[in-house]
Amino acid sequence: MKRIFFLLFVVCIPVSVFSQDRITGHDFATRSEVIARNGMAATSQPLATQVALDILKKGGNAIDAAIAANAVLGLVEPTGAGIGGDLFALIWSAEKGKLYGLNASGRSPRSLKLEYFKEKGYEFIPSYGPLPVSVPGCVDGWYEMHDMFGRLPMKDVLQPAISYAREGFPVSEVIAYYLDKGTQILKEYPNIKQVYMPGGKAPVKGQIFKNLLLANTLEKIVKGGRNEFYRGSIARVIESFMKKQGGFLTYDDMARHHSEWIEPVSTSYRGYDVWELPPNGQGIAALQMLNILEGYDIASMGYGSADYIHLFTEAKKLAFEDRAKYYADPRFTKVPVAQLISKKYAAERRKLIDPEKAAKVYEAGIVEAGNTVYLTVADKYGNIVSLIQSNYRGMGSGMCPTGLGFVLQDRGEMFSLEQGHANVYAPGKRPFNTIIPAFITKNKKPWVSFGVMGGDMQPQGHVQIVVNLIDFKMNLQEAGDAPRIHHVGSSEPTGQQMTDGGILLLESGFRTEVIQKLMSMGHVIQWDLGGYGGYQAIMWDEKNKVWYGASESRKDGQAAGY
Repeated sequence: MKRIFFLLFVVCIPVSVFSQDRITGHDFATRSEVIARNGMAATSQPLATQVALDILKKGGNAIDAAIAANAVLGLVEPTGAGIGGDLFALIWSAEKGKLYGLNASGRSPRSLKLEYFKEKGYEFIPSYGPLPVSVPGCVDGWYEMHDMFGRLPMKDVLQPAISYAREGFPVSEVIAYYLDKGTQILKEYPNIKQVYMPGGKAPVKGQIFKNLLLANTLEKIVKGGRNEFYRGSIARVIESFMKKQGGFLTYDDMARHHSEWIEPVSTSYRGYDVWELPPNGQGIAALQMLNILEGYDIASMGYGSADYIHLFTEAKKLAFEDRAKYYADPRFTKVPVAQLISKKYAAERRKLIDPEKAAKVYEAGIVEAGNTVYLTVADKYGNIVSLIQSNYRGMGSGMCPTGLGFVLQDRGEMFSLEQGHANVYAPGKRPFNTIIPAFITKNKKPWVSFGVMGGDMQPQGHVQIVVNLIDFKMNLQEAGDAPRIHHVGSSEPTGQQMTDGGILLLESGFRTEVIQKLMSMGHVIQWDLGGYGGYQAIMWDEKNKVWYGASESRKDGQAAGY
């Protein structure tokens, strides 16, 4: 048999020849935005997006639709969300012409003392099991939103999630991947296999998955409201289960829980106002970074340039040192928010940045005495919801109360055990929380509602979206599709010290010469496949009176309107 050999010639063509992947002219893959007149929804799972639109078409508003979508996400994406977790939201009320902030995060068990951890020899609160469990705030958050702004009865709002839980839904690709990873970590904890591993293994892509226990729980919530969850049979089951597992969360902790309506905080960035929620979340880290970056001509540097990436990374390091030292529950410590997000403070911090060299260590500033899901929905009335909700660490603590069909969060892991630290553990205290929704206004009118999921990536992602939109003039979809930067290694809010200088993770798409220059500036570069967050966004076009929607290409998400 005669063999034929082919010679393969590899021709090196300059990168500039391949300067774009589509007619937009960007050298990264992207797609068109979604545009509609009457309403828009963007979530991390298409079924949740479609449910949000169904609620809008049924006469509900953006608040109803956001709650409905979140309930569905807790079912179809248990790797990021669920009623065992916390919730934060920014809500633009068209009627009031005002942005409202909701903190629906839970508090630590009142019977668990700091001394317990010291006596047991803990240096940090463990990631899984009963000890990191705090009160789940999600359900109370739903009812606060609904009481203030909702139109449809909660029965109609929660019915889609109940129906999908009973009848089943096909598991989507990315969620199937994380279900496999999450259940492998948690499978030895009680009830995880029963709820999330039918037939002994996690459902795979396309497999129909049901959660009848969660359907029953949601039906109880529909009948009994928030009191059924926090003061009724559900709270009793949670207390009994946690006691058997050696935990401290009690019926009394559940019964005392309440969400808080809080004033959002903002900074101006080149004529736009960027809004975040104040601590116990980390949203002001994004505002601190933007204040520092505003002092540079970012637009002239160009997207993906070494100069921009360097300055972004140094700004992040500075902000995160403050995050580690000062961010905590404001009811337990005075958080100097006004100073931290001031232009004067940013100017002082900016002086520490060497434009040619990466810093190994920054100290926190001196102040005067002081896996997750994101969704956004807009309606024909002009209301907009920016909502983020999470179990923490993907599927949470592994504590899956018997018969309820969901996992309790492990947000308490974020507490520090260092005496005197702002975020030190205390009974009845809200831990530092990573989940943050965002909003941008222009001339006191709504412009963009957005979020980027993923732990400490979130404020970094928020800043990159704002810069992409404003400095680099990308459209809403391009701003999310552009390759991302993720710096890891600054001090943690638990008090844990990380490697000096940290590691700069770069998504595929940055040019070789840029990476080489960053390395010459002292940055430790590492390529990483994941960990860049999950983006959803809605933009209001005042001129044409239409909504634009964008969804994360790294997730299973969808933006859709009508």
